Amino acid sequence: MPTFTADDGTELAYRVVGDGTPLLCLPGGPMRASTYLGDLGGLSKHRRLILLDLRGTGGSGIPADPSTYRCDRQVADVEALRIHLGLDRADVLAHSAGGDLALSYAARAPHRVRTLTLVTARARALGIDFTEAHRREAAALRSAEPWFEAAYDAYEAVWSGSATDDDWDAIAPFFYGRWDDAARVHAASEVAQTNEPAAEIYASPGAFAPATASATLAGWDAPVLVLAGGRDSGPLPRVAAAVAERFPRAELAVQPDAGHYPWLDDPLRFRETVAAFLTQDASGRSPV
Repeated sequence: MPTFTADDGTELAYRVVGDGTPLLCLPGGPMRASTYLGDLGGLSKHRRLILLDLRGTGGSGIPADPSTYRCDRQVADVEALRIHLGLDRADVLAHSAGGDLALSYAARAPHRVRTLTLVTARARALGIDFTEAHRREAAALRSAEPWFEAAYDAYEAVWSGSATDDDWDAIAPFFYGRWDDAARVHAASEVAQTNEPAAEIYASPGAFAPATASATLAGWDAPVLVLAGGRDSGPLPRVAAAVAERFPRAELAVQPDAGHYPWLDDPLRFRETVAAFLTQDASGRSPV
């Protein structure tokens, strides 16, 4: 894997998949190695994916100071990657908790981001997040599924704070549009790919400055795509719409039957939606 050095001396790694114009991809989890993103449903046919392993995950080194796992302190890593790649402005895609990192980066260096794609992304950096009520609302959509009863009982344990490891495993179907063999394999890889101690620090107090970020991005003129899954709870489509409303040039795309990993549920629809957004010109119009 290619590597570069962060400002604090930590060696960070990234995967490169595909050819063409680079697309910087920030994983979620939080603190899950980028392997789970795969090639984003074939998006690598349209862009050269630069898939960053956040510090302490995948091929990246463990920092000397664990406090640098906090989301705002990883913003410098994204900037270091941009500089390493020799990009004046970068197209950035972020998934799930990676949305907080991407938004924090855009707020700190808006002139360095050409486009921003938020895929089923959190937006605590803007003061917007999902709730238990949102989880319950989305879960109810799956009540006819054969796995629903056992998974919902496990969800209750999670919400009550009494969940076991088995309970966390049991709720996995709620995060996929289809609970098939591919989803099972994908879900089974999560624990091994995640730096759990780092995940506990990622969103710790002080990680986000919503008022500052919101003020900066309210006047930002870069195109933003907010892509939500119709079956996802984090965020629900209407919450994703609220995120899109924070930007002057944002568009919302809802993939109806998708969960939290829309590139797995319908790869063709996902990559066509994102590719069409990324090929728009500076005026925001798609090329004919």
